[in-house]
Amino acid sequence: MFAAERRQLILEMVRANGAVSLRELARVVQTSEVTVRRDVRALEAEGLLDRRHGGAVLPGGFTRESGFPQKSHLATAEKTAIADLAANFVEEGEAIVVGAGTTTQELARRLARVPGLTVVTNSLLVAQALAHANRVEVVMTGGTLRGSNYALVGSGAEQSLQGLRVSRAFISGSGLTAERGLSTSNMLSASVDRALVQAAAEVVVLADHTKLGTDTMFQTVPTDVITRLVTDEPPGHDDRAHTELQALADQGVQIAVAGATGASGGDEVPARRRALPGPRAAGAGRAVGAGLRTAASVLGEQGPAERERARVADLRRR
Repeated sequence: MFAAERRQLILEMVRANGAVSLRELARVVQTSEVTVRRDVRALEAEGLLDRRHGGAVLPGGFTRESGFPQKSHLATAEKTAIADLAANFVEEGEAIVVGAGTTTQELARRLARVPGLTVVTNSLLVAQALAHANRVEVVMTGGTLRGSNYALVGSGAEQSLQGLRVSRAFISGSGLTAERGLSTSNMLSASVDRALVQAAAEVVVLADHTKLGTDTMFQTVPTDVITRLVTDEPPGHDDRAHTELQALADQGVQIAVAGATGASGGDEVPARRRALPGPRAAGAGRAVGAGLRTAASVLGEQGPAERERARVADLRRR
């Protein structure tokens, strides 16, 4: 296939789906990811699309939200690693809220074996993943079904969350920056996500490295309300993601990196400590400033009882 034909096909795929991974583009045009990356750069130079780490999106400063079929093909390995690590922060008998998204769906699959867990969610996909977990109670919000991401939104969803109080919220989104925090491309989704966050003492954001440095239309969670970010190891050449992680750590967000090699060592980024505002203060009562950490270093800081629970949970997942 000639370069012009490849690039036209790539452009048509991005226009049809809103966002497509390099891996999927390479599969469709039957060439290497290196060649596809070169084609994407050429199309970006012409203003026809925008590059995102791991894929390509429609042009514009604020990305258009893609539907679930497209999102499910982006950064799948990274989402799996993030879900594996995030599950270690859930304890037996907890009550948590889990927002909508492909990464939170992966997390839900790993929570099915946590005894005594109560999960409040507005996501049909999260509820489906936990439907046959006989030791997990699932509570769904009300609301209107939004078909593009199988989530319940609107005033019914928000009202059903009033007066709720849980230990942690696990939330995802379309973009994450140190300046603005977590954001999404849809106003209704953003409003429900804010209601989920307000119900929690701690807020855990699940975001793969392709979302770092990406800003979208509607703010969901300001940076100073995020307790912890669970992400994957950005590629060495991804300066934007590394810079964003450092900036988030400087603002006191605890950062756990899934798939990072080695102990803390060179992966530690010191964080500026500060008091917790809003709902976080009630649940924690202490400053948060753990910095950028690997999975091993995060779990290594737990006490004996917590480490034993994590070990048992890991054995169950296996």
